[in-house]
Amino acid sequence: MITFKQLESLYWVVKLGGFSQAAHKLNTTQSAVSKRVQELEALLGTPLFDRNLRTARISDKGQEVFAQAQKLLNQRDELVQLALEPASPKTRIRIGVTEVTAMTWLPRFVRLITQKHPGVIIDPDVDSGAMLRDKLLARELDLMIAADTFRDAHFVSKRIGRLRLEWVCKSGLLQHGGKTLHVHDLLEHRILIQGPQSGTGLLFLDWFKSQGLLHSEMVVSNSLVALIGLTVAGFGVSHLPPATVSPMMKAGLLEALKVKPALPEANYAAIVRTDARSSLTTSIANLAQECCDFTRLHQT
Repeated sequence: MITFKQLESLYWVVKLGGFSQAAHKLNTTQSAVSKRVQELEALLGTPLFDRNLRTARISDKGQEVFAQAQKLLNQRDELVQLALEPASPKTRIRIGVTEVTAMTWLPRFVRLITQKHPGVIIDPDVDSGAMLRDKLLARELDLMIAADTFRDAHFVSKRIGRLRLEWVCKSGLLQHGGKTLHVHDLLEHRILIQGPQSGTGLLFLDWFKSQGLLHSEMVVSNSLVALIGLTVAGFGVSHLPPATVSPMMKAGLLEALKVKPALPEANYAAIVRTDARSSLTTSIANLAQECCDFTRLHQT
């Protein structure tokens, strides 16, 4: 049976260029190194060195065996190192995000977390802002990323970015000739809005009230995907994050509208329970601030 001592002897004879040098490296005698190499040659049935020369010159077959010996010794060292390292327990972090985050920068966010914290496993939960708030209160989440419109004494939030929306409709639905519309001109059509289950929905409901825009033709949905589908189908006019509808804009299915006054931007925040703050959640909130970018889909 081939032993690691035999492989080590061959390796260091070749690496250091002689039997005496290998013996010094292995803290043994030259005769012991020579014996191990001879044992290896006997087991393999082939000479590994050209003994007609005064120096230890390895044979062609010896070169092949040396390469394999190097791999086996490296694998042994890796195995020993793995056994010596203390086990690193895995930590699960439950992060709640809204649809717009899931559609834009969530992949990059998760990648950065796993790079900075290799022992952390991310469990993403995509839901409306209000549902995420309730899950955070119930300790079913460790952190949530949402519009900063939920005020609760149990929470502490860190502003991470801003979300801009624009008015869009099915191409050709409004005959506006490219001119800037007043927001009240939209009242001639159905207005599709996010409902109070959404953090941005709460923000814009308050804004619509201030502008006198609430009326019976409003269609309310807490699903961003549903609002996009209804808008593409020509069911009405909606205010949507530009990145989420960019493919439909490029395909000519939707068009952007110039409307004044401008829609307010929504502040986004990383939110945790006050009694659950830790260095890990703080680090993840900082990474969220670094990643927060609603301008492109599926960022990696």
